[in-house]
Amino acid sequence: MAVENREWYLACYAPHGVPNSNHLKLRTVSLSLEPHSIPHGHVAIETLLLSIDPYLRTTFNGPHNLDGLYFPQFQLNEVIRGVGIGRVKVSKDSKYKEGDIVLVFGDLPFAEYFVISSTNIFTKIDAASDGISLPDYLSCLGVPGFAAWVSIEVIGKAKVGSNVFISAASGGVGMIAGQLAKLRGCRVIGTTGSDEKVKLMKEEFGYDDGFNYNKEADFDAALSKYFPDGIDVYVDNVGGKMLEAVLNHVNKHARIPLCGMISQYNKVWTERDGVRNLLNMVGKEVRMEGFMIGSHFNRFDDFAKEMKKYIKEGKVKAKHKINIGIESVLDSLNSLFTSSNVGKVIIQFNAQ
Repeated sequence: MAVENREWYLACYAPHGVPNSNHLKLRTVSLSLEPHSIPHGHVAIETLLLSIDPYLRTTFNGPHNLDGLYFPQFQLNEVIRGVGIGRVKVSKDSKYKEGDIVLVFGDLPFAEYFVISSTNIFTKIDAASDGISLPDYLSCLGVPGFAAWVSIEVIGKAKVGSNVFISAASGGVGMIAGQLAKLRGCRVIGTTGSDEKVKLMKEEFGYDDGFNYNKEADFDAALSKYFPDGIDVYVDNVGGKMLEAVLNHVNKHARIPLCGMISQYNKVWTERDGVRNLLNMVGKEVRMEGFMIGSHFNRFDDFAKEMKKYIKEGKVKAKHKINIGIESVLDSLNSLFTSSNVGKVIIQFNAQ
């Protein structure tokens, strides 16, 4: 059986600005799902859900990208890839059978169907017996959840009584990081882009307080108000002016996990906001550490065990923005860079 398979590919590099339909395009190709056309050790998969994550923006800049990021750049005409969940249609590996639901980290083509080596499958999902929804595997148990856990548990080392500040607090990482910090007995303050989202993070995600950064003309003054006793842990998801302001309020031995810098992704590096007060890190012996979740996969089982327990007990929850159809990939990606976005953005394919 051959299918007319739609897939997103990189048509033109996007070194700055918001990617548009000149950069990312949707095309249709024929793909055979006949068993004889599937190589040994490979599986054919029908996509069910795609995870739309901010890091994807950094993979479209082109070969002269100077960000120093780990993620390799997509090549022109290459199908873009990310994280998602699919259903096995044809298997040439005895570990997988037709109908299995699988999670693919990083290597899932943004296509309706695809064939990959079974070694690129991260895990099988038994959502029915786990009692966990499929979207939660892309949020609480996916890239955002793991990034939040690494930030709070591994790098931030948040403990009872810590003053924790989280930027992009109602986003995919921030909403989970705040809940994890609260579960560790911390005082948690967040910042986000609207009054509605401030209310959301307090009422649904349990933040102690927070502020709308679009209403604050002076971040330094805002942090003086919300952190009279200083900041012990700052989970940075935005970079730029907020990071600079935070460094004026850190306590001695504060820890700053650099999870992302979404406010800077659409700029070339020479246009980005600089940080002028790094000397604060010297006198206060602050640890600021950037990280990639792939470097912490040795802790994934610890994370998954803890997170599944919290989900089942109702102690951690996620808000999902689910868009329908492969056509919505470009709009879904760019929605991450607007102040209206809330929670984890997921695309549900019609196959779902």
